[in-house]
Amino acid sequence: MDKRPVIVLTGNDLSYKDIVAIGIGDKRVELDDRALEKCRKSRDFLEASIKQKKIIYGVNTSFGPMCNKIINDRDIETLQNNLIVSHSAGLGSPILPYIALGILAVRLNTLVKGHSGVRVRLLELIRDMINNDLAPYIPECGSVGASGDLIHLAHMSLAIIGKGKVYLKRQLTTAEQALEKTGLSPLKLSYKEGLALMNGTAAMTAISAFTLFGANKLLNIACINAAFAIEIFGGIDDAFDEDLHKVKPHPGQIDISDRIKKLYEGTENITRREHLHDRIRNQNHCDIPVFETTINVQDVYSIRCTPQILAPVKEAFDYAVKTIETEANSTNDNPIIIAEKKKILHGGNFHGQSVSFAMDILCIAMSTLCNLSERRTNKLLDKNLNEGLPEHLIPGEPGLTMGFMGAQYLATSSTAENRNLANPMSVNSISCNATNQDVVSMGTIAARKAFRLVSNAKHIITLETLADLQALSFKNTDKLGYGTRKIYDILNKDFDVYDNSTIFHDSLVKFRKILFSSQLFDDLSIYYSTK
Repeated sequence: MDKRPVIVLTGNDLSYKDIVAIGIGDKRVELDDRALEKCRKSRDFLEASIKQKKIIYGVNTSFGPMCNKIINDRDIETLQNNLIVSHSAGLGSPILPYIALGILAVRLNTLVKGHSGVRVRLLELIRDMINNDLAPYIPECGSVGASGDLIHLAHMSLAIIGKGKVYLKRQLTTAEQALEKTGLSPLKLSYKEGLALMNGTAAMTAISAFTLFGANKLLNIACINAAFAIEIFGGIDDAFDEDLHKVKPHPGQIDISDRIKKLYEGTENITRREHLHDRIRNQNHCDIPVFETTINVQDVYSIRCTPQILAPVKEAFDYAVKTIETEANSTNDNPIIIAEKKKILHGGNFHGQSVSFAMDILCIAMSTLCNLSERRTNKLLDKNLNEGLPEHLIPGEPGLTMGFMGAQYLATSSTAENRNLANPMSVNSISCNATNQDVVSMGTIAARKAFRLVSNAKHIITLETLADLQALSFKNTDKLGYGTRKIYDILNKDFDVYDNSTIFHDSLVKFRKILFSSQLFDDLSIYYSTK
């Protein structure tokens, strides 16, 4: 018996975290009874409309620019099969199996809303595929993100009709063999069902959900690294004073400042502005008109302006979450059925412009986070900037050993690549489909690009975290704040000061997994002081 926690799909409340949990197999899915009853009524209304000889796009007409070609009733089920096999035309590397399961989950949730006219048995088959870890093989390239993810979802649909390839428990096989092994049977699609499966945004939405999951961890760890940096360099406290941020009340700025301040609360490493005045004045031993102090009057922007820089990053993330979760709980095929009002509506809910915008904005935000991280890493390594730390954080003989010198190229190159990836896709519309699709979203490319950018960002943040731990091996660990001390103790158990005796890559791999493949930093509040 499957004892995994259950997510009941209602069509209304699927979160991006739910999509990830389903995709990685932490949770299974069930279907809400009330939603299924709505689906039955929707199907009944569709069947009645067909009997009344109503002309309905994609049911008894052909598709796209051929929509004026009316299909004979005896061929309208063949039409659905033909749509799927003809549009299974993607190429490129396959989408990761756990994301493919997320795609299935998103499509199932949107169909469960009861506005697509599909049979309940189709919904139950998709549910059983998900719960049996049967993920469709979906090539990554092909969608323009307008009439839905047509190519991606056609490949998804192949598995449902017993064609093509699938991953069964992450092993590649044929759909026919996988269905047989799991005791499932392929479904012969009825009218509208092929179109309902394909005509939507499930691929771009699921890819975006996994992207957001990584972005959330990145933002949290960026706050941790900011707190470490303040403690390593003895940053000045008033840059994080609550009243400073109240007079520029961007919600993200207030939130980020509060997180960082709570992490270093109780520290003895930071500099109090009130103590600076006498320390600086006491350096003017000769009472000359102008003298240059060796004490920082203000910190560099990568320390002092972190709340202001990460403010729009946090706000962009929140906007993207709202957009993706709205999309995941929307009816986004065409036409849609409002049975209770006896309406069949032809429109464009399949269009992915909202997702495309959200992922483009997230790319800009995450690229900005990377800029900040890379500059702080540079400050840690450059002997002219790192305020007394060894050059390149070398614990041994400089020159004979290189410390973090080589590893910095990883952060620099990944940051440069992310700046390029931050260029928007949503403005790159190209008319296609005999100009039927004359304005398209490129939303799936935007989502794929954002996923790659977030992956690169994990490289950059991982290196900065290692550099923080290396720097703290030289100074200031005994006076860390409550939160930073707890986090340092957790991470330091797996950290070895880098002394050139090992391959640096191995440390990067280990810590990337610790930081991003665990739940350590999903919730920063557990590290705040309870005093």
